[in-house]
Amino acid sequence: MGRLGARRGGRPLPGGGGRAGRAATIPGRRLQSLEGRLGVRLLHRTTGSVSLTEAGAEFLVRVRAILASVDEAEAAASAHAGGGPRGLLRLALPGTFGRMWIGPLLPLFLAEFPDVRIEAEFSNRFTDLVAENFDVAVRLGALEDSRLVARRIATRRRLLCAAPAYLARRGRPETPQALLEHSCLGFSGFQTFPAWEMTNREGRRVRVEVSGPLVTDDAEVLVEAAVQGVGLMMSTDWLVGRELADGRLVPVLEDWTLADEGAVYVVMPSVKGQAAKTRAFADWIAKRFSPEPPWRG
Repeated sequence: MGRLGARRGGRPLPGGGGRAGRAATIPGRRLQSLEGRLGVRLLHRTTGSVSLTEAGAEFLVRVRAILASVDEAEAAASAHAGGGPRGLLRLALPGTFGRMWIGPLLPLFLAEFPDVRIEAEFSNRFTDLVAENFDVAVRLGALEDSRLVARRIATRRRLLCAAPAYLARRGRPETPQALLEHSCLGFSGFQTFPAWEMTNREGRRVRVEVSGPLVTDDAEVLVEAAVQGVGLMMSTDWLVGRELADGRLVPVLEDWTLADEGAVYVVMPSVKGQAAKTRAFADWIAKRFSPEPPWRG
């Protein structure tokens, strides 16, 4: 199909004359300009029909996704103008951490944002936020999914701890090698299990394979066992923060740093990152963890 207004056989094509004909050429010219800039044909043009090329079909899909994001951003802005965030907020939260440090805060968030409803899943499984249509997730450790918008809201650290009664009975280890003579509680969820890796202030690294009377993949069970004096435990500070604060557990080998990666993050699918309800929750929970997270308060 030639450009509207061109001549064929000495006669103008329909619509080729007058102001209307000149106006009708504008979309065609813009399309040709776009094809020239991209260096590829987007349409198959034949006498009496026009259809998308393979490149044109792919281009259209991507453009529609962009327009959908724009619509969502406009809707989010309108929600602010209409009184604030609203609608269903779907949260993916890690099991133990979520129950301890996020779950108790949800009623406070709902009181502040009464037009928001929350559907929260507490699980340690990997959640695909995009495929499963979650708005926000809280994740621990290192992040790898480049499709997500991530915001670090807290740091974490690992440590060794034990009950005062256990240390009174068995003595306090002064070196990593001394752990071999102690009852050590094993968390099978650690990648290095049953080894504990640590580094001192001079950068010396030590790897000790420990053993003891209890191994489990449930960290809360290990905390209770440690409190009751069953053995030494390697833990993350958020998990034993309350027990350390009230003295039921005390740190050991404090001059040694245990290997750990990552932090605590709020993550969002990039296409939903600007929704009012999503941004409101991310900002709100970040403030609750600043300047120090609650387990260090």
